[in-house]
Order: sequence, then structure tokens, then C-alpha cells
Amino acid sequence: MIRISRARLGLAAGIAFAVATALSGVPAAMASTSIAAPTGSAPASVATSTQPNSTRGLSTVGSSGWKVLTSATATQGGAAISKAGFDTSKWLSVKPDDSGAPGTEIAALLQNGACPNVYFSTNMKTCFGYLAKPGANTLSQFDVPWWYRADFTPNVAAGQSATLVVNGVVGSADVWLNGKEVSTKTTVTGDYTKYTFNVGSDLVSGTNSIAFEVYPNNPSSNLTVDNVDWTQVPPDENTGIQFPVELQVNNALSVGNAHVVENNASNLSSSALTVKVNVTNGSGSSQTGTVYATVTPPNGAGSPITVNQSVTVAANKTTTVSFAPLTINNPQVWWPYQMGAQPLYALDTTLTQGSASSNSTHETFGIRTVTSSMIDKSSEAPAGVRQFQVNGKPIVIRGGGWEPDLFLRYSSADIANQVAIIKNLGLNTLRLEGHFMPDEFYEQMDAAGILIDSGFSCCDAWENSSPNAATLAVMTNAATAIGQNERNHPSVIAMGWSDNAPGSKQESAAVNTWKANDFDVVLLSSAEYNSSPILGTSGQKEGPYDYVPPNYWYDTSHFDSGDSTRTNVGGSWGLDSEESAGDTVPTIDSLNRFMSASDLNNLWNNPSFNQYHLNYENGHGNYNFGTLFLFDQALTNRYGAWNSLNSYVEEAQIQEYESTRAQFEAFVDHSNNTSGGVSASTGTIYWQANKGWPSMLWNLYNSDSDQSGSFFGAKQANQSLHALLAQDNGTVTLDSVSGQSQSGLSIESKVYNTAGSVLDDQTVGNVTLSSQQVKTGVITPKAPSSTSGNVYFVELLLKQNGNLVDRNVYWQSTKKDTIDWSATSGQPQGTESSYADLTGLKSLAAATVTATATASAAPGPDGADTAATVTITNTSSKPTVGFFLRADVRRGTASGGEQSGDNQVTSALWSDNDITLWPGESETLTVTYNSADLNGATPVLSVFGSNVARFDVVIK
Repeated sequence: MIRISRARLGLAAGIAFAVATALSGVPAAMASTSIAAPTGSAPASVATSTQPNSTRGLSTVGSSGWKVLTSATATQGGAAISKAGFDTSKWLSVKPDDSGAPGTEIAALLQNGACPNVYFSTNMKTCFGYLAKPGANTLSQFDVPWWYRADFTPNVAAGQSATLVVNGVVGSADVWLNGKEVSTKTTVTGDYTKYTFNVGSDLVSGTNSIAFEVYPNNPSSNLTVDNVDWTQVPPDENTGIQFPVELQVNNALSVGNAHVVENNASNLSSSALTVKVNVTNGSGSSQTGTVYATVTPPNGAGSPITVNQSVTVAANKTTTVSFAPLTINNPQVWWPYQMGAQPLYALDTTLTQGSASSNSTHETFGIRTVTSSMIDKSSEAPAGVRQFQVNGKPIVIRGGGWEPDLFLRYSSADIANQVAIIKNLGLNTLRLEGHFMPDEFYEQMDAAGILIDSGFSCCDAWENSSPNAATLAVMTNAATAIGQNERNHPSVIAMGWSDNAPGSKQESAAVNTWKANDFDVVLLSSAEYNSSPILGTSGQKEGPYDYVPPNYWYDTSHFDSGDSTRTNVGGSWGLDSEESAGDTVPTIDSLNRFMSASDLNNLWNNPSFNQYHLNYENGHGNYNFGTLFLFDQALTNRYGAWNSLNSYVEEAQIQEYESTRAQFEAFVDHSNNTSGGVSASTGTIYWQANKGWPSMLWNLYNSDSDQSGSFFGAKQANQSLHALLAQDNGTVTLDSVSGQSQSGLSIESKVYNTAGSVLDDQTVGNVTLSSQQVKTGVITPKAPSSTSGNVYFVELLLKQNGNLVDRNVYWQSTKKDTIDWSATSGQPQGTESSYADLTGLKSLAAATVTATATASAAPGPDGADTAATVTITNTSSKPTVGFFLRADVRRGTASGGEQSGDNQVTSALWSDNDITLWPGESETLTVTYNSADLNGATPVLSVFGSNVARFDVVIK
């Protein structure tokens, strides 16, 4: 599955409709194909190109920096501003981000010292103003155009052509080059579009100058980026340039748009690869050359294969050279990381005319097959539900919604850090709703084996189902750019629409464009249970989005029969494209990083307070998510009142853990549940995995890498080998989501009361699980009908060949959560007629716990260079549980205490945390971290629990 870099060759001035337009009336060249040994068979540039996913001859404009200023100050106009030597001494100096882009207006201001600590409390609002909802910008600082200007020196030789590549803008823009207007905002609009302009005659020797007058973004009318209701609205509405501006310099003939179309055997015993590459003639006369393509196996395992063919292209035309299929027997197959390895093949192309070589391209791709099918028709899902298969194996999607930095600042290191977190968390999929990312993002996901479910945004201009001709042209342009950019990535498995299915014009234009561009992934008509004429039923559903109790996720019988979209029926059946129990209260460490004393006081004292770090919506219920009211209501009724910030945060962690764990476990538990006319569960996307700023709404981990109860609840559920307690029938399920069979398994379930007495103890041994197998009803623990404080525990101990591989502890109530389904049906939250009584947890006797920690140098994910082994032991003399024990790595003092202030090492990734132990029990955890984060301090381990006072030990 080839992925083509965003730095694609342009085809013509103006809007590039890519293959569908460029090939109009031009047949593909199909000369004879030769297969030759690599040595001496192709130009050296093919064999020696090492830069991943690159195009030779393509350069980033403004790589040395941009100048940015509001048009309210820069009033000279484009003809003057875009001339070399224009005085920018009082403009903002901006360094491009890791994608090569200058970024948004606020990003430019931040680089120049505006609004230090912009994400703390309401600083962003104080510094830049406030937008009550997405739409037209009403802030005087940002409701006028801003100028982006850069100087560059092109290297264009005689006989070469030069193409300016504009990879979209957030908003719209007039483009000026060397005093001449190249294009206007009528043409250059849309963040995920691509526009190309022949500028060879406009370039001069020496310094050239380019200027963009970028007009305010309005996601209600511009086909750009939008955070909908996920955050506060960026005060500039992200207006700016998110992707690099590029210059492509070519000889008379040039290659581009290179990719591979796969035809894989059903058993993946072979793969027939059809290499396609565009050849463009930028001259005024017919040209002939030889195109070379080389496919190189991963890691040097096998010899490269080089093919070539001659091609003649008419003046100022583009044709596609399509080589006869290359068959690879027993290919190295790409898998999601939990199921196998991620080998990547390479494709290199170039073109020669006589002894001269033109530009070249270098791409990587993975051989894999992703399909989907509609299965298990039921009353809930009359057309069935969507199930994905990877390389012929059904897979339960366990994912999260993705969000970039709030100001679209792209950092390769940040993505690498989040990849490590996501894999530690056990997610296999990220959903990119309306956030299409720079090339390097997809490259990291390819290498990591994380699946990408890509698609347009809801609730803004993308959902214009009846676009006029101009809007449809921009949509088609975007479909081309997105399809070519994501095409055949092994990580990208799907593309589609969000809430609403597309209108017929929109769907036809996009689907035909993707087909013409060989964008061969699963196409989905909607993230809800909608359908469209071409793509049919999506087989997906959405919601809920606010608090629901753990047993909600196991429901399979309640839905609003009058709502054909099946929205807010989040029980574990079908594929839910976005859902969660809403709020995530971070740890106290994280809260102190972004909340003021007043914010924190409101957090634990005022559930109706509209927290700035939720979103802009006030009130509660229905689709209002700006308060913690419903989360706090459940917390009060289920766990009891709190009396301090710390006690509130501790209770919140426990409630988050159990609800998030239940969501993921329910969808695994019911993945083969087809009895009684119920559709099987095929996947869940937690809404959301992350946020681009500090948040308490819909995130599994915070922007500072904070891992709260939600994180560890999800992590527990997503273990590769796992035992779970089903919340619908009280039985134990075993599952294996790895790529291998697992044998030698035994499972023990123990039931305790709060006094520590064992009420039931059962063991089943000699269990074997095949890859992706889920085995239900393995044990039925005997739950008490009544107990002191209405609380009891169930501990599941999964062992393999006698070694503990998974400990999973549940705190249960003899008084269950009872959902009022008449009030809940169709709503984005649950309404309970009675709550589980877990207040008995407040009366647990204090436990005595000890810990040891030993570190050693060990390379780990995302630059981690230290691994520590941590053993936590409950040494209580009485049978007292050590409940919800949390461990953290911290910067310590020489005496073994903690440094004052923010001392948490946030790069730490744990094998497990928030654990529960009974007297005599120990659990050995591993943690990796970057020792540089210690800042030279002594590493210490802090441990505390719900009934265990905090203590520290030195990590030796």
C-alpha cells in the first residue's frame, strides 16, 4: 500500500483536479515492461535515494523562515509586499514547524512572545478574545486578513519548468509572487486542497518573494479545519497556512504521483504490484524519455526489482505510465502492531532523457489487505453492522478520536510521544474526523502499526449536501489531495463522512475522484447509521457523549426505533464511531499545570460552573458539555460527597476508570454475541483519545501526557491477553487480541467483602486461546446478595504457565445502577432511576503498603532510556485491601523526598497502574521514562491509594 507524500507534482495552473482531469483524452502509456537486475539497470538516483517519502526537485518555500503581520498594519498591498527588499523589520518572524508550514496567526504571535503560558486557566481568552462558537470571526484582531511573506532563492536552470504548489490554506488567500498576483482567494481556498501554478516566467535570479494575504477562516463556509464542540474555539479560527508551500523544479519531462496498486492473493501468498507514475511534459514540444521504477523489499530482505519503459508525452501534457504487474511471492505482510510486524517496501521512480536524469520520487508502502463487510442483521441494525478485517482476520476496533495541537503546530517529537502513549494504552485505531495531517504523521503510524479511520468533519461546511458548482469544485479538489496523500498507506483503512451522509453530487464527485486516484480503502457514507446511493449503509452508530454507568455499555436491547440513525445507543453491539462517558478529570499534577486556584475551587465546589477547559457550552443535558454536572451527579450518588479538592479528584479517578474499562471490555465481550437476534459488537472509538490543549472533556490522556483513571481503565481493558468480568451477566470472559495463539492459561476469580474475607474462589485451567479469540462464560463468580456497605470486590488473576500476566479487580455493589431507558433512549447521556451504592469504599480500613524500585538503562519508546522495576506489596497485618494504588516517577531530593512544585516525570509509561492488592499480594510493574526529564534530580517513586497515605522511595 503505497503512500505518496503531500509534496506531489502539480499538473496545471489553477485547481488541480489531478488524474481525472489531467488524463482527459490522454491514454496511459503501456509500453513493454522489462524486469532487470538492480545493478546498472537504472539511474543511480533510484538506487541511492534514502529520504523517506520524498520528491527530488521539490523544495519548501520559506524553510528559513516567514514574516507575518496583520493587514491592519501592513497596508501596502500585495504588489509592494511581495517584492524583494520589502521592509519587514517590524513584522513577526516565524520559524516553520516540523511539517515545513508557517502555521496559524496565533501560532505566529506565540512564537514572538505573546501570551506566555497560553493554555493556563483563561489566558487564551484574556490575550486574544473569545468566540462563543465556531463561525465567522468577530474579534477585531482576527476579522481582517493577515499577510504571510517569505523570501527564497530557486535553483532553476535553462530549459527547466517551475511550479508553485499551495497545499491549501485555512481560510482563503490571494497569492502574490515578485509583485504579481498569481491567484486570488476565489481559487485558493480550503485547508485540504492543492493548487499548482506555473511560475517559471515569474521567477528571477537571486532572491524571490512570495506573499499570501490570508482571509479569516469561517468553518461554516470554508472547507477547512474545525474543532466543532471539542474545545474552546481558537480565537483566530486557525486562520493561516497549515501545510508547506512548495516549489517544484523539473526538466522538460518529470515524474510524480507515483504509487502502487496492489492485487493480493486472498491468503497473501503473493502480491501483484502495479506501479503507476505520472509523466509531465512542461515544455512546448513533444518529449520522449525512459521511466524507471524500483521496488525494494523491507530491511534488505531480497533483491530490488527494477522495471522501465519508454514514454512519449505531447507538449504541456501529462500521461500515466502503468507498468505490467510485478508479482512478489510470499511477501512480507504489514499488520496492526498487536497482530504482527510492520514491514515497509520502497518504491523509487525517476526518468532519463539520454544521459540526463530528471527528478525522482521515493515512497514506502506496506502489503496488506483491509476489507469490511456487513454482518448480523437485527432489529437494531436492519442492514447489519460494519465489521473490519485485516489480512482476512476480523478485528474489533478499539480506538480513539484524534485531535492535533489547538493551533495546528506540528511536532514530529510530539507525535512520536503520542504514538508511544497510544500503543501503551492498547488502542489499535485513531479516528481523524476532519483533521488530515502532514505526511510525517502517516509515516509514523505506518511504522507503528496504528490504524487510521479518516474522514470529513461534522457540523460545518463539509456537511453541505447540496454544494454549488464552486463549492463542489473545492470538494473535488480536496478529495483528490486527500486521496493521493492517504492513498494506500498501510495504516489508513477507511475514509468517509461524519454525522450526515453526503448528498448525491458530493458523494459522486468524491467517490469517482478516489477511484480515479486509486484510493482503495473502505469508504463509509456516515459515522451514524445512515446510507447513501453509492456507498449504501454505513453500519456505524454514534454516542453517547456524557456520563453513563458501566453497565450501560453491556446493553443490547434498548434503542429508539424512531431514529433510523441509531444515535446514542452506545451499548455493545455494532461499530460505534464515537462514544464515551464524557468527562475526564486529570490527576492533581496535571490540574495544577493548567488551572488557577479559582478554577480548582470551582472544580470541586460548583458542578454547574462552565469550565473553560471543557468547552464553550453552558448548562448540562442534551448536547451541552461545558460543565461537569452529570459526571459529578453520578459521582455524588455512587461514591458519596467529597470534602476537598484531593478527595474529589481521587473519587473522579475511580469512576473514570470503571466506566472507561467497561466501554472497551463490553465491545470485546460481545464481539461474538449473535444470540437472540442481537448484532455482534465490532468496535468502539472512544471520544476522544487526546486533545490539542489541556482538557477535562473526552480524552484518555491529556496534552501534557497525563494518565488519569480513564487511561488506566482503558489500558486494562485493552491488554493483549486479558480476563474481564462482564457487567451484564457476571461471568468471566478471556480474550486474546495478539497475533499468536496463547496456551497454558489458567484463570482464578476471587470474591472479597470489604473486610477482606474471601467469599468465593474458583479456578479454571488448561485454557487455550487462538489469535483474536474471545471465550465467554469461563467462570461465574458467586456474588453476594448483600454485604456490609453494599460493596464487594472481584479479583481476576490470569496466569500463563504459572506466571501472572493479568490482574483485573472490580469493585461492585449489591445495589446496581438502574438506567431509566425511557428517559435515556436517544440522549447523549444516561438517566438513572437508582444508582449503585459504592459509598462503602469510604469506610475501608487503612492499609499498609511498601514498594521497591530498581532502575537500569534500557532503550524504550519515544526516546525513553531508563526502565525501572517496581514491586508494590500489601503488608497489612489485617485482611485489608490496598485499593486503587497509584505510582508515579518524580524528581526527588538527595534525601529521598520529593522536590517542591511540579515534580512528576511525565514521560513515564507504565505496564499497569491504579492497582488493588490484598495482604500478602505483590504486583511487579515496569515503567520506562526519559532520564533527562529528571533534570539531574534523584528519581523517586511516589505511591498512594484510596486508603493508603502517600509515601516515597528512592529508585535505585
